Amino acid sequence: MSFAVSAESYDRFMGRFVVPLAPVFADFTGIRPGMRVADIGCGTGALTTELVAGLGSDAVSAVDPSIAMVMAGRERHPGVEVKKAAAEHLPFDDDCVDAAVAQLVVHFMSDPVVGLREMARVTKGGGVVAACVWDREWGASSVLWEAAIALDPAAAGEADRPGTRQGDLGRLFREAGMTPNA
Repeated sequence: MSFAVSAESYDRFMGRFVVPLAPVFADFTGIRPGMRVADIGCGTGALTTELVAGLGSDAVSAVDPSIAMVMAGRERHPGVEVKKAAAEHLPFDDDCVDAAVAQLVVHFMSDPVVGLREMARVTKGGGVVAACVWDREWGASSVLWEAAIALDPAAAGEADRPGTRQGDLGRLFREAGMTPNA
């Protein structure tokens, strides 16, 4: 799955979900001034905006596999290093950030365990690696998939996306060699 859409289209669909989630997720991670943070799968930058507000643009880096999202991120966040990259191949040195965070990204990674390992690789020892995903029953597209499955019971839906079932995100973190805290 990819987000091969314009930044404006992405904002119209995802913006109403990612923007209000960003401060809640950032607060959950415990990120505080003085930390250097990487926003993995930044999209158009809802979480990046929150991180910049709390840390300053020089303390935030961001990546996304979509060039449209990278361009939007660069335009919206001057001073933030925004690169085109997938979570599974982060363009950062080992131990270069205090936190690597992924808001609504793990379930779109081609290999979530590799993506989480990469996030851990770039994070300093004792740092924060954090991710959140859609709840499979309450996610943004749950109503859409309920209707699609009612029309076509063979429709795949999103319930089988990595990390969306109860306890699955924790399992992915454990498989990546980390101990989940929440």
